[in-house]
Parts: sequence; structure tokens; C-alpha cells
Amino acid sequence: MKNEEHKYHRPSWDEYFMSIAELVGSRGTCDRGRSGCVIVRDKRILVTGYVGSPAGLPHCDEVGHEMHKVVNEDGSTSEHCIRTAHAEQNAIAQAAKIGISVDGATVYCHMTPCYTCAKILINAGIKKVVAAKDYHASKRTKEIFEACGLKLQIVNKEVENYNQDRFAAKVEEAAQK
Repeated sequence: MKNEEHKYHRPSWDEYFMSIAELVGSRGTCDRGRSGCVIVRDKRILVTGYVGSPAGLPHCDEVGHEMHKVVNEDGSTSEHCIRTAHAEQNAIAQAAKIGISVDGATVYCHMTPCYTCAKILINAGIKKVVAAKDYHASKRTKEIFEACGLKLQIVNKEVENYNQDRFAAKVEEAAQK
């Protein structure tokens, strides 16, 4: 008889694919967003993507960030690195490059996709997005997902704020050098 204290926890499909998305993100080449994306249909991985510069161009980790100021929905401003493509964009591009249809598939990603990625996912035929966290600027994404019937599941209701949560320690560390 097996000891109940040592019972193995077999991950659910969502846990399994989400952990793969996190591992894929470790290949990212911008320290501001080492996010990964896994696109799945019928419990099979179709394609993956991570944050990175277009093929053949320098990466943030090599030459630094290409910062761009953005005015947010609430009127505040923030800076975003635009040298790289997002994980979702790279996954969709990879699928197109190798001729894999993602129509009807599910996306697993680090946080609620940005508005631009949301539009791309809708047009690619994605039916569901499973995000580990919410994104601080996800209002428009949620609106268009709802309007077109794309299901959004946020695993952890914590909101990731790029300006504060994720990079505050890195900014403080750089300032001290």
C-alpha cells in the first residue's frame, strides 16, 4: 500500500503546458521579458515562441534595449523595449514559417497578451488563451477577446506591472553601479 504523504502529483494539462511555456521563455533574449508561449491543439504542442529579436538582428542581451515611451490607458507613461518581438508573435510567425495551422488552438503564455498580440491571436484562429498572470495593460485585450468569443483563463489573478513589479530590482541594481 502506497504512503499517501508521498503520492505523486501528476500535472494537469494546463500545468504541464504552462511549465513548458516558462521553460521556453528562458530562451528569451531581452531581460525585460523572458516570456515564452506554447500553442497547443488536441493536447499536442504545435509550436513555441519566446521574446527575441528578428533572426539575424542583434539581441538586447548583446547590445542593450531599444526603449520606446508609451502612453497607457490611464494617461500614465511607461517605457517598453521594442527591439524584440513578443513570444506570441514569434510563435505565430514560426507556425506560418513551417506551415502549421493554429486555427482552433490554445495558447499558454506568461501573462495576458498585449493588445497587438491579442489581435494577431484572434486573426490566427486561436480559441483560448491560458495566462499565468494578468498584465497591467490588458483592458483592451480583454474587451476584444470577449467581443470575438476567445476564452481567456488567468491562472494567478496577480497583475504583473512591467513598470514596477518585474524590473524594480534590476533598475535599482543598475542605479547602484
